[in-house]
Amino acid sequence: MNILILGSGGREHSLAWAIKQNPKCDRLIVAPGNAGIAAIADCADINILDGGAVATFAEENAISFVVIGPEAPLAAGVADRLRAAGLLVFGPSEAAAQLEASKSFTKAICDAANAPTAAYAHFTDADAARSYIRDQGAPIVVKADGLAAGKGVIVAMTEDEALAAIDDMFDGSFGDAGAEVVIEEFMEGEEASFFVLCDGKTILPVGTAQDHKRAFDGDLGPNTGGMGAYSPAPVMSDEITQKALDEIIRPTMDEMAKRGTPFQGVLFCGLMIQNGQPRLVEYNVRFGDPECQCLMMRLGGQILDLLQACAEQRLHEIKVNWADDHALSVVMAANGYPGSHAKGTVIAGLNSLPEDSFHMAFHAGTAETDGKIVANGGRVLNITARGASLAEAHEKAYAMAQNVDWPDGFYRSDIGWRAL
Repeated sequence: MNILILGSGGREHSLAWAIKQNPKCDRLIVAPGNAGIAAIADCADINILDGGAVATFAEENAISFVVIGPEAPLAAGVADRLRAAGLLVFGPSEAAAQLEASKSFTKAICDAANAPTAAYAHFTDADAARSYIRDQGAPIVVKADGLAAGKGVIVAMTEDEALAAIDDMFDGSFGDAGAEVVIEEFMEGEEASFFVLCDGKTILPVGTAQDHKRAFDGDLGPNTGGMGAYSPAPVMSDEITQKALDEIIRPTMDEMAKRGTPFQGVLFCGLMIQNGQPRLVEYNVRFGDPECQCLMMRLGGQILDLLQACAEQRLHEIKVNWADDHALSVVMAANGYPGSHAKGTVIAGLNSLPEDSFHMAFHAGTAETDGKIVANGGRVLNITARGASLAEAHEKAYAMAQNVDWPDGFYRSDIGWRAL
């Protein structure tokens, strides 16, 4: 089958890498792709937020299956437009994608489903939001209501930080995403990511992971889109996994179906676990980045069968075959990230890195200029390795990272510290 993946990041590189291993995959196209993806698939320069343009391209290229990687095209209704054109699509409808595109929508769903999550309030007025913060005190969490590329969440440890976050959001630092805010109680515990496929009826767990949001070692510095991840997450015991399914995910999926907007795609459940009880931090409606890189390293070519079964609403027929292994991904980011950073800096040493089912340098924000790989984003590379133990995966990933010659980049040296 001819497959089209939409996206240009490390998540899409890892999806392409895994899907390509499946013998059912004939031609693989990624739009728009990046320099790393171009080594394993055809790249196409189309506007992935324009459902009509994607549908036309798919028809012209005899595409059998479209996999939508990032959240923006999902929130823009691209999956709906492609399904209307008769295409098989992996990714939720625009209505179901509100689980990520609107934090206040998700909170309302949790209320209706009685799913445990943080106490919250929703504001469209900055003065009212400031008053609420002064009443509640700190620590407290301030979230831009809409999509903010993983950066619209401020975990404020002081009242002044929280008030500054309100100023930033209502002053437009996060664009339209910050025109409304959700303010939540600060939840203590250990965070984990739990991924399930849902075809509107059946729910199939496909893995757990933990990521590191802070920029620097020791979980210090500003929040980022993620500086590294590992899978599986030790905190996600069988009992906690079952509780998350029974108390959070199934009630949410039932409520979505009841509203006439059944969820079909991957649901990324960010959980906070304390004293054996999971509570929902947030939902995303796509694979996490960089968690996806770890999951794809562990799942390999079977991911195509899983995504196809989800899109065809036959998840009840399929199961996940897990190896008893671990994967770890280290994000290499441009100096200055998540603030302002230079583009176009040259990255050397990539050709010397191993590329096999245990080692991959997934490209997140790269381009090729004059035959050289250059940085083209904030998070630029995801150095990912797999091993029989987390310690082995950690050792392999960092051995690779040390061989990348990029003085204009940095990475955390302690990914996986909590589990190790």
